Amino acid sequence: MNTQEKIRCEARAAVFKSLGHPTRLYIMERLREHPHCVCELTDLVGADTSTVSKHLSILKNVGLVSTRKEGTTVYYSLTCSCLLQFLEGAESLLKIKAEADRAALGE
Repeated sequence: MNTQEKIRCEARAAVFKSLGHPTRLYIMERLREHPHCVCELTDLVGADTSTVSKHLSILKNVGLVSTRKEGTTVYYSLTCSCLLQFLEGAESLLKIKAEADRAALGE
């Protein structure tokens, strides 16, 4: 692996690592609908503001979400809708695995 390939793979790994928490995946799903502020996401997630803010910071640092400020309110939105296709691919993989598991159990 050359230097450029290593840098690219490390950057990709950082994106995958940022998605490696159920709350962050849930936040990404909610942002699919429309931009949300921290207070809205706090209510949706059911966690305190500081926890949701930390999750959003992680997603923002890898470039998955962007911010827009209106007065004192910051709204978060997806930067790339292609992530939604990735999540749908993950759902397809889970269905395939569930079917294979059922078949292995003779169901």
